[in-house]
Amino acid sequence: MSGENTGSRAPQAFAAAPEPLPVEVFDSHCHLDLVELPVAEQLAAAKAAGIARVVTIGVDLPTSRLCADTAAAFDDVYAGVAIHPNDTTGITEDVLADIAALAERPEVRAIGETGLDYYRDWAPKDDQHRSFRAHIAIAKRTGKALVIHDRDAHDDVLRLLAEEGAPDTVVFHCFSGDAEMARTCADAGYVMSFAGNVTFKNAEPLREALRVAPLDLLLVETDAPFLTPVPNRGKPNASYLIPHTVRFMAEVKGVEVAELCAAIAATGERVFGPW
Repeated sequence: MSGENTGSRAPQAFAAAPEPLPVEVFDSHCHLDLVELPVAEQLAAAKAAGIARVVTIGVDLPTSRLCADTAAAFDDVYAGVAIHPNDTTGITEDVLADIAALAERPEVRAIGETGLDYYRDWAPKDDQHRSFRAHIAIAKRTGKALVIHDRDAHDDVLRLLAEEGAPDTVVFHCFSGDAEMARTCADAGYVMSFAGNVTFKNAEPLREALRVAPLDLLLVETDAPFLTPVPNRGKPNASYLIPHTVRFMAEVKGVEVAELCAAIAATGERVFGPW
């Protein structure tokens, strides 16, 4: 989760629906439970915009359980389960065991979001590292994708992955590195998922990373309700707004929108399995 709740405030109006995509893709990382719309309504709006499926991501034990239950209830939803690095202070073996148990459920297709966050001083680094190592082990044991939250922690994330031995499938959610980081990830076969912040005016380093990232290692996400893409920045995000990000990504990559959509869809099935 790269955004944050700002406390009590009046609900914001959602943006108008964009033109649908020519080829269906999916939202590889969102928080359905945080979007102020019923899940069925979110999924219907996404489907109308060409987003066939979504992966809803847990950040602690209660939301991980909720995500798994949501995925069990809706055919077009998969779940990720994990303890977010910002919530790892004093993390216990019992909590990690509960995440490991959730990870065995068939509708759970990812272990995440886990990783390291040095931007906020919300959890000691030792606890973050211990949790991240445990989540890597869970991903390897279950054969499911490891979805990484990496904020101002590139070197240590890569180091811990190397020390533990990376799972077969690694996704850097809301990719935040530069072109050099993108090349490092590409060399390792790590998937890079780009969010709406790649459209922001001050995000040229992200665009440089996108330019060098291989087409077959790209995903797209909302991180909804956060990181709403231009031209709707400032409004709440939801999966139906992904076409703005995809079209922007295609322009940056110099490829047709349909070609990028097809690549994202293929990578999604490789990462999360068939639907």
